[in-house]
Amino acid sequence: MINHIFWKNGALHLLDQRYLPFKKIYVRCRGLKEVASAIKDMVVRGAPLIGIVAAYGIALGVRELIASGKPVRDSDVERMCRRLGSTRPTAVNLFWALDRMRRSYDLYKNQADLGEVILEEAVSIHNEDIENNKTLSKFGSELIDDDDVILTHCNAGALATGGYGTALGVIRAAHESGKALHVIATETRPYLQGARLTAWELREEGISVELVPDNHVGLLCERGLVDKVIVGADRIARNGDTANKIGTYTAALAAHDNGVPFFVAAPLSTFDAGIRSGEEIEIEERDGKEVKYFRDVPVTLRDIRARYYGFDVTPARLIAYIITERGILEKPFGKYIKMLFSAKRAYNNDPH
Repeated sequence: MINHIFWKNGALHLLDQRYLPFKKIYVRCRGLKEVASAIKDMVVRGAPLIGIVAAYGIALGVRELIASGKPVRDSDVERMCRRLGSTRPTAVNLFWALDRMRRSYDLYKNQADLGEVILEEAVSIHNEDIENNKTLSKFGSELIDDDDVILTHCNAGALATGGYGTALGVIRAAHESGKALHVIATETRPYLQGARLTAWELREEGISVELVPDNHVGLLCERGLVDKVIVGADRIARNGDTANKIGTYTAALAAHDNGVPFFVAAPLSTFDAGIRSGEEIEIEERDGKEVKYFRDVPVTLRDIRARYYGFDVTPARLIAYIITERGILEKPFGKYIKMLFSAKRAYNNDPH
């Protein structure tokens, strides 16, 4: 398993994904400010991982105040949550993790060992993500057949999560069960997560992989060269509409038009029970300069205007199944998502 996030000597250490696959450089975060910068500047990415890192950020912020001899007030924690919540607005796992850390603080704020307790909560979020993704991956592997050619977009592997993966976790679980697979990874402009991260992860796992430009998806699906498409998610609405890396919607259209099953793999922390459809999902628009440069090297003229939306929304009608740690959801997604969250609320409220 890739060691891309760990706690050591009072600091959070993060593998800087901007330099992969050619260099392994770790960023050490000793305070909340450094964590916020790591999320915003794409040192880390992937919805589940962003949530985990933000949880550690709250722990660091609380521990900073304690170490300085200052009291930790409710307003301090709210300020920390606002700061981290402003870094990447589309990924709902971020807000899910912040809410959980806020509840943990409210429960234990009067304890003398608050700094340790709040850190333990962040560690729990981290460990639970790994276990949940292993479970959903086993469920999802049942949808994969021997000799399947699977197309995936962006990176939804260990690097995007606590350590196992969602979309790539399903592929990994199918591979571990003995199925022969071939994966087609899109390059994923402009950060090239597919080229730099997905292809590297799969090669490290011994899984057959080839890289294609993003604009090949339609041709590959039309020619029958893809058996299934599987992606991760950054936010899923109550009706099943799914936000993921920009270009996912295009891939879903190509798959649907050519009868290729399109799967989404995501833990329950990626579902947003507070929104009805994808129309309510805020889409992050990043600096257009990120399209005009790659690693500080210009790819066009300086005065060319550029636009870069980080995500798009795939309508539920284009999705065959949504894979979760509670099982595989089929249509109508709204019905089963409602059942999932009703059961979750009942479980959380059960005093036993």
